[in-house]
Amino acid sequence: MPQDEKKVAETIAMLKAAAKKEPIARFLGMKLVKLTPGYAKVTMKLKPEHQNFNGYVFGGVVAAIADQAFAYGSNSLNHPSIAVEFHINLVSAPEPDDELTAECRVVKSGRRAGISEMTVTNQTGKLIAKATGVTIPVGE
Repeated sequence: MPQDEKKVAETIAMLKAAAKKEPIARFLGMKLVKLTPGYAKVTMKLKPEHQNFNGYVFGGVVAAIADQAFAYGSNSLNHPSIAVEFHINLVSAPEPDDELTAECRVVKSGRRAGISEMTVTNQTGKLIAKATGVTIPVGE
């Protein structure tokens, strides 16, 4: 296994272990269900507590699951990296009892910046949101 592939495999193993004890994921009920180089899939069962005063699911909850997939997908290739830009389009409202799935696909992972695209869907495949994000590598 080439050195770069070995480093990516070690990083993915470390991220999977970290996901099991991540406080925000536990608090919101998010689960990392798939992580491969440049790809992450996160699920989350919505709860009544995720609704806003209008009875709709709070947009920040949808953004949170998209951001979670973004974090794992981008860090799978360039760790450690942090988000410097995140844009989300809320396409349709999820139902309060939906199960959301966020997927991140890294479009570019470079030494200076990475670009990713995320989608959030419900259990029937209905598109809930589309997002894009930019990361930069830090430290090491």
